[in-house]
Amino acid sequence: MAKKEDKFKKVIAHAKEYGYIFGSSEIYDGLSAIYDYGHNGAELKKNIREYWWKSMVQMHQNIVGLDASIFMHPTTWKASGHVDAFNDPLIDNKDSKKRYRADVLIEDHAEKILQKAQKEITKAAKRFGESFDEEQFKTTNPRVVKYLTSHREILSRMGKSLENEDLADVKALIEELEISCPESGSKNWTEVKQFNLMFGTKLGASANTATQLYLRPETAQGIFVNFLNVQKTGRMRIPFGIAQTGKAFRNEIVARQFIFRMREFEQMEMQFFVRPGEEMKYYEYWKNERLKWHQSLGLGLENYRFHDHDKLAHYANAAADIEFNFPFGFKELEGIHSRTDFDLKAHEEYSGKKLQYFDPELKESYTPYVVETSIGLDRMFLAVFSKSLVDETLEDGSERTVLKLPAVLAPVKAAILPLVKKDGLPELATQIVDDLKWSFNTVYDEKDAVGRRYRRQDANGTPFCITVDHQSLEDQTVTLRDRDTMQQVRMPISEIKKAIEEKIDFKTWLSKN
Repeated sequence: MAKKEDKFKKVIAHAKEYGYIFGSSEIYDGLSAIYDYGHNGAELKKNIREYWWKSMVQMHQNIVGLDASIFMHPTTWKASGHVDAFNDPLIDNKDSKKRYRADVLIEDHAEKILQKAQKEITKAAKRFGESFDEEQFKTTNPRVVKYLTSHREILSRMGKSLENEDLADVKALIEELEISCPESGSKNWTEVKQFNLMFGTKLGASANTATQLYLRPETAQGIFVNFLNVQKTGRMRIPFGIAQTGKAFRNEIVARQFIFRMREFEQMEMQFFVRPGEEMKYYEYWKNERLKWHQSLGLGLENYRFHDHDKLAHYANAAADIEFNFPFGFKELEGIHSRTDFDLKAHEEYSGKKLQYFDPELKESYTPYVVETSIGLDRMFLAVFSKSLVDETLEDGSERTVLKLPAVLAPVKAAILPLVKKDGLPELATQIVDDLKWSFNTVYDEKDAVGRRYRRQDANGTPFCITVDHQSLEDQTVTLRDRDTMQQVRMPISEIKKAIEEKIDFKTWLSKN
C-alpha cells in the first residue's frame, strides 16, 4: 500500500512541477477537490477530448455532436429523477469525525478480497506454467473459491440493500465485515444517510422572483431534451447517436484522490438511440468498441477490466464499468449503460411534448431505447498521466524520469534544441520552429547542456527532440531523437514534419485495434 501511495504522490507532484495541474486559487489556500489545468494540462486535456470526439463523431456517420447549456429548466431534473434519487449513501466515523461513502468503503473491502484471490491465481500460474488452467483453478481451489464467493456475495448484498434503500443493512454489512475508518482504524460508525449531490443556484435579479436552478450534475439530459431537435434537423435515422462533452457539477462530500473525484469535472458522453428490443445488442457492441478505444492508446491490456453493476440505477436494465488500474487500484473509468426508454418517456410526461420517433421501415412511432457511453475526461487524464509516468534505469546506470504519454495526446510534439547559443544555430532552430508550428505544438529550448534538455523534455512528455548542430548549417540535416527509445536518427530538415506526423497521426493510433 505504501508503494502505491508513494507512486500517487509522485504523480501529483510531477503534474504540478511540469505545468499539468494546479490546485485552484492556491494563493488563497485553494478549494477542496477543485483543480486548474496548467499550460501542458490544458493541451493534454484538449487532445484527449479531440481523440474521443474524432473517434465518436468523425468516424461514425450516424453519430453527431451537441453542446447543450449548463443551466436547464429545473423540471428537467425532476423528470430525470435527480431531485428525488441523486443521492450518495454517507457514513461518519464518530472518533475520527471523517465522512465516507458507505458503498465505497464496502467496495474497497471487497476489492482487497479479490486481490487475495488474484495473488493465489498468480502464484499458481507461475508454479504450473503453460499447463495452468485458470478457470479450473478458480472453481476448484478452496481458498480462491472462498475469496471469489465472498467478494460476489458482499457486492450483491450491498447492491440489493441500496436498491431497496435499506440503509440499515448497509451499515450492518459494514459492521459485519469489521470495516474500520481508513484514517483512524476506528469501527465506531454513525447511521448511513442519503445526501443529494446537486448544486443549487438562482436565476433572476430579485430574490423574491428568482427561479431555483441547478448546475447540471451530468451532460446526458441536454441530449435527451434535444432528441427531436437533432433527429429532425440532422435527418437522423435509428440507430443514431448524439455525443457531447462538457462540464458537470456534483457536491461530492467525499471528494478525494486528486482529480479522480471532483466537484467540477468534465464528461464525454454519447447517447445511442435504438429500436426497443435491440438495446442489448448495442449494449454489447458499445462495451466492445469502448474497450478497443482505450486499448488503442497502448496503456496495457492488463490495466483494464469490466465490472458489471450489482445495483442498477433507476433508469437502467444493464450497466457495466470499464475499470482502470489507477495508482490506488482498479476504479471506474467509463460506464456503459442500457438506459431503456426511461429518459425520453419521463421528459415526455413532465413536458407534455411528444418525444417519439417515426420509423419509416416499421411504419410506426415509438419511444427509442438508449445505450449510453459515459467517460470522465478528468479520470481519463489521470489514467493516461499516471500510467505514463515511469522511472527508468539506463544501461550506463543513470536514471531518468520519463512521461511516456501517447504521442497522439502529448501537449508538445517536438522540442527544437540548438546545440549552442551561437554560430547561427539559434537562428536555424527558430526557422524550424516557425515551419513546424503550423502543423503541431513545438517548443524552443536552448538552456543547459543538451543532455539536461533531453531529460527535461522526457519528464515533460515531449515525444521528439530535434537537435540543430554545426553540421546542420552545412548540409541542412538535424538529429531526431525519440523519447521512449532514446534512439537518434539523422535526417534532412525537409523530412522532419512528415516523420513526426506519421508518429502522431490519429489514424495510426485509432486503427491499432
